[in-house]
Amino acid sequence: MRKYRYLTFADRKQISTWYQSNDRAADIAERLGMSVKTIYLELKRGEETDESGTVILDRNQRPAYNPVLAQQRLQANFKRRVRVAVEESAETAGA
Repeated sequence: MRKYRYLTFADRKQISTWYQSNDRAADIAERLGMSVKTIYLELKRGEETDESGTVILDRNQRPAYNPVLAQQRLQANFKRRVRVAVEESAETAGA
């Protein structure tokens, strides 16, 4: 199992392909060398919802996974983390 490595966009596309072919999260995790929890968190990150917030199901009647949406959410989280870290360091420097 790999340690402390972020999923790449190519990994996300591969997860999407395997997930759409009805592979289990455990099988996907094993192929990528990640933990099963990482795959479940990634599937949650890329869940698609409609306007009312209802989760959209794929052809296998599981929550649909969108790798582009997952990548966008990850990048937004990184931006938010940097902004919070900068604000916290400015507060401690001014104190």
